[in-house]
Amino acid sequence: MAKSISFEEAMLKLEDSVAKLENGNLSLDDSITEFENCVKLIKLCDEKLTVAKQKVRILIEGEDGSVSDRPFSAEDET
Repeated sequence: MAKSISFEEAMLKLEDSVAKLENGNLSLDDSITEFENCVKLIKLCDEKLTVAKQKVRILIEGEDGSVSDRPFSAEDET
């Protein structure tokens, strides 16, 4: 991936690539190239999800002044 694309753009490209592979009309070489593209897109999506998970962690200050973190949960939305 030469330029940085959003998670959503990567998912759309991945869906398009999978559809091309499932169609069965690609040559073997084109199928391999498309598969390699899928692997790159999956890695990109995984990296973006990992970064997003890290950003969602919430810092919590305890009564004693200590700071810890915990994962974001649905209960935090209320």
